[in-house]
Amino acid sequence: MAEQVRAPRCVVAVDGPSGSGKSTVSRRLATALGGQYLDTGAMYRAVTWAVLRAGADLSDADGIGKITEQLVLQIGTDPANPFVTVDDIPVDAEIRGPQVTAAVSAVAAVPLVRQLLVAFQRELIDEAGRIVVEGRDIGTVVAPDAQLKVYLTASEAERARRRSAEDATDIDATAADLARRDKHDSSRAVDPLQQAADAITLDSTKLGIDDVVDTLLDLLDRKGAR
Repeated sequence: MAEQVRAPRCVVAVDGPSGSGKSTVSRRLATALGGQYLDTGAMYRAVTWAVLRAGADLSDADGIGKITEQLVLQIGTDPANPFVTVDDIPVDAEIRGPQVTAAVSAVAAVPLVRQLLVAFQRELIDEAGRIVVEGRDIGTVVAPDAQLKVYLTASEAERARRRSAEDATDIDATAADLARRDKHDSSRAVDPLQQAADAITLDSTKLGIDDVVDTLLDLLDRKGAR
């Protein structure tokens, strides 16, 4: 039997705050590369859903850590069909609800949660070989050796407008929630939201999705990574 030739490793790290367009850009870029897609935020949301289901106190780091250790978490990395299950229960819709959104920053700040999920994320990256990974600590913690690191951002007003349109929520309330999450994520003690020193900043405020994806493909071509 002929040995299967594996495509060269290509890891793209897409970091940035909520509402910057990470998910849509990352999925389209993964498709263009013929690779996989990993939404690390969905993993933290899935754990948060499980924590809320268990009725745990959000200030009980030890309790949250124990719940996380016992979970069976699965996440699909096909950009055309990403999915998340917790203990074999599909939770794709549930993890995007307002209760999970309000609690996810607190759960994601628990050191053991981050330790367990980062280890899992690295396993998925190694297995995929060619993958676009999005989150808030990819270029700095999860995949510091990524071939391309991008810090995708947008103005606060544009981020609020996008998220409000997605969730059909009040734009002022959305802006306040994003500001709260930004502060929480950037000030947490473990793996705070920050731009990697060697990441490229890309402001998507006035750019369409196709423009952003084309820019990233061009950057990969320049690096000879595609």
